[in-house]
Amino acid sequence: MPRNKCRAPLRIVSLAPNVTSILLALKAGRLLVGVSKWCKDVAPVGRRPQVGDCWKLDLREVMRLKPTLLIGSVPFATETVHAILRQPVAFLALNPRTLSDIYSDVRILARLVSRAAGGEDIIRRMRHAFAQVANRVRHIRTRPRVYCEAWPNPRISSPPWVHELVEIAGGRPVVAPGARVTDDEIARANPDVIVLAWAATGDRANPQTALRNSAWKKVPAVKAGRAVVIRDELLNTPGPPLVRGVQALFRAIHLPTPSRKKNL
Repeated sequence: MPRNKCRAPLRIVSLAPNVTSILLALKAGRLLVGVSKWCKDVAPVGRRPQVGDCWKLDLREVMRLKPTLLIGSVPFATETVHAILRQPVAFLALNPRTLSDIYSDVRILARLVSRAAGGEDIIRRMRHAFAQVANRVRHIRTRPRVYCEAWPNPRISSPPWVHELVEIAGGRPVVAPGARVTDDEIARANPDVIVLAWAATGDRANPQTALRNSAWKKVPAVKAGRAVVIRDELLNTPGPPLVRGVQALFRAIHLPTPSRKKNL
């Protein structure tokens, strides 16, 4: 009997939206028996049980699903990871930082579910979508300065892959990615566009927090009313949703926006 027929079937619980979005794009949904509470915002999870995430998790609830593999992604709470490692179940932890890391994660998950060719197809489609946006900006002479924010208090800039997407979309990132930053640092960076994609808030980021910040009153983005809300999941999900994210960034960077809430 072939070895793969002796292997117990995979029962995966995804603890992160990027994992779920990749697995469903791979058409491996039948192996996915549970998802994080955030996954419904990025992928059609149907009626699969929702179990928390790598930050806060009820492991008794997870283990009732009889998983053979838990897959999580940053951010992790140390105590949650320790608790997972005490369980009789395999655990895969992903920590993507760059677009290259994201492509590697797609390949890893594709091989896990025996869909290596499907993984390469997802990567090709992502790269093609990014190239299309890059081609749109080839003849645009201006490269606006862009500050992307993942959290307002403490103020944290968007992760490194967003830094790359801003460049693809024809902007110039003005602060270090994935870092705590101050109002003064952003004021000195002098962005032409401020993008707010606050983690776990969907489209509920408030542009007025930027436009009414007294420390930024001389910043070009504030003077022009160019504080734009992009849905959290489009920039903060390191997987297929970034295709829509880079398109939203292109619109935010190159199309004029009014000084009111604008969702992209």
